[in-house]
Parts: sequence; C-alpha cells; structure tokens
Amino acid sequence: MKILSILSLFFSLTLNAQAAKSISVIGDIVKPLMISFNDLKNYQKHSVDSLAIYNHKMDYKSTLKKINGVLLKAVLSKVEFKTDSSRSLSEFYLVCIADDGYKAVFSWNEIFNSGNGDLALIITELNGSDASKLKENIMLVTPTDKATGRRYVKNLSKIVIQQLK
Repeated sequence: MKILSILSLFFSLTLNAQAAKSISVIGDIVKPLMISFNDLKNYQKHSVDSLAIYNHKMDYKSTLKKINGVLLKAVLSKVEFKTDSSRSLSEFYLVCIADDGYKAVFSWNEIFNSGNGDLALIITELNGSDASKLKENIMLVTPTDKATGRRYVKNLSKIVIQQLK
C-alpha cells in the first residue's frame, strides 16, 4: 500500500512538472495558443543581471540573478484579440496564472503601450540554469514594478485574456 501511494505521488508530481513546461493562452482571442518551453527559445533573448524581489510592503525577499527570458509582449504579439476595433484593445486585460492558482494581472496598455511591456519577461534561464529544470519552472517577472514580488509568477502555466464587458 505504501509503495502504491509513493508511485501515485511520483506520477502526479511528474504530470504537474510536465504541464508547467508549457503556457496556454486562452480567452477572448480568435485562436487559443499553446507555447512550450522549447517554443520560447525561438524568441529574441533579453537579459537582466539581477532583480531584487520585494513584497507588497517593500520588504526584501530575495534576488534573482543572471536572468534570461523573452518578452511577454513578443509572445502575445502572435495572439489575435476578438475585437472589431483597435480602439477596444484598451478594454482587454491579461491574467497570468501559476499552477498553484496565483494570479498576476496586466492591462493590454501595460504590455503593448508602456515601458512595462518592454521589460515584462518570461524567464527561460536563471543563474545559468535552464528554467524548465528548476522547481519554479517557467517564471514571469516585471522588473519595472516597485514591489517586484507581486507579479513574480512561478510555474506560469496559463494566460487568460479577457475583455471588460
């Protein structure tokens, strides 16, 4: 019985780790998109030497070093939003969701019409290690945020795009 429980736990952890190696993009878009960790390697790489992580009270938590990743904006540029007018793009928001349910929200304008979009990174490498081999797996950070921990998403697995109604 104990062996069966251990095997069950191992298989569930393996399935969770495999699921985290891709990001699904769904919602108010013309066609859902699935982006694998390997797909991310085809985008232009951006680097950040180090990033201090602060919580909402601006308490220091940790520092991420040697960050390589791809712009969230670049990944989302392949997505066609369900709208007849570019004017209504300002009504869209993105919910970036981790495996454990943690969520970080961006407006369309933050990503495509501000400096945040020029630095919001999906991390593919951290401190010289391939992110897919780390327990945090695919991560998202926004270095332009003051409280960087608020939108530091570990095990990013889904981006839901929605339009305010």
